[in-house]
Amino acid sequence: MTGVPQVDFALDTYECIVLYPGPAGRALPAETVQRLQAEHLAHMQALQRRGIILVAGSVDGPAREPDPPIGFGLARTGSVDDVRSVMEADPAVQAGLYRVDVMTFLCPAGSLEFPLVKTQS
Repeated sequence: MTGVPQVDFALDTYECIVLYPGPAGRALPAETVQRLQAEHLAHMQALQRRGIILVAGSVDGPAREPDPPIGFGLARTGSVDDVRSVMEADPAVQAGLYRVDVMTFLCPAGSLEFPLVKTQS
């Protein structure tokens, strides 16, 4: 399905961020992985403080494909390309530890709240 669904109620639009293991992840030394994970966390926290990322975290579950998602987040900037750009600037993505996909996420208007964003503003 592509495009906006035809529904009889208002929709909120977000940018959905999905993080996957990257092509270099298994080949990197453990100390490099640890450093990159710390840099990734700092990058995500900075994006959240700037109000770009609303929520982000790790996901875990049974592997249904060779490289299942390992992280998920939501942003609300109005631009998938802008969010993709700031996510591609993540040091862990640049080093190939992770790869990122950003797409539009639609849900019924008002169905999501982000209380941490409100208290940090």
